[in-house]
Amino acid sequence: MKKAIALLTAVLLVSGLTACGQKDAPETKAAATEAGTTQVEKAGTAQGTEVQTAGTAKEGERTSLIVGFDAEFPPYGYMDDNGDYVGFDLDLAAEVCKRQGWELVKQPINWDTKDEQLSTGAIDCIWNGFTMNGREDNYTWTVPYVDNSQVFVVADDAGIAAKADLAGKVVGVQADSSALAALEDEENQENLDLAASFADLKQFADYNTGFMELEAGSIDALAMDIGVANYQIAQRDGGYVILPEKEYLATEQYAVGFLLGNESLRDTVQATLMEMVDDGTFMEIAGQYADFGLTDAVCLGK
Repeated sequence: MKKAIALLTAVLLVSGLTACGQKDAPETKAAATEAGTTQVEKAGTAQGTEVQTAGTAKEGERTSLIVGFDAEFPPYGYMDDNGDYVGFDLDLAAEVCKRQGWELVKQPINWDTKDEQLSTGAIDCIWNGFTMNGREDNYTWTVPYVDNSQVFVVADDAGIAAKADLAGKVVGVQADSSALAALEDEENQENLDLAASFADLKQFADYNTGFMELEAGSIDALAMDIGVANYQIAQRDGGYVILPEKEYLATEQYAVGFLLGNESLRDTVQATLMEMVDDGTFMEIAGQYADFGLTDAVCLGK
């Protein structure tokens, strides 16, 4: 089986998987998450089961996969009304683990500690709307599977229709996020000038908090991932809009990130994802999030 996976991965790499083209979650857990998953408390201890420490297993001996994710990043990973961790990325990870005979351990993390969690072996990978652009040399990545954009969300009656209208406004963003990185990109003078025009740029620990501040009127706009924006707007039955495509802050792609050099685990996960693409399971899972635009955003296999 391992030889077959390795061979499949080699063929994929030789054939040159191309980057995706340009182009969040039901309240009940998708069926793919039901097979062999274990949730882990934020303190990092498993609930009622012993879990292999991340980074210690040889691939032939692996029994679990510890996935680090932001638990407040719907539709990719979040806690539902039943207290279960769900989301598109977690559903994908669950299916990979099911096919490999691994236990999925869902490890919520503070996003700004993700590198420490990965480097110390607390988690095996970062799988949660993780932008690879600009970080290509910092992690070992799978091929991208989602085309994403960084956008601005405003109240529909705010009188803000373009990025230029944000001058003198208070804008919110998640700490250590791709949106913040885009606004601080020293190679993008347009974005630097835009950020300099704000009255203030407030950072929040998560986008749920940011959206509550937007609702309260303490910020005028929120810079965030388009998939999360679609989810948040849908949960509120409107009242908020995303600035038009020509006003997007940045475009990017999501992939699964592993510790730099951990190609063995990456190859196994990537090959399994491609199996899921080939047999239709990948798009079947994405289809469960169609209301939040994921069927259009996914790019793997297209």
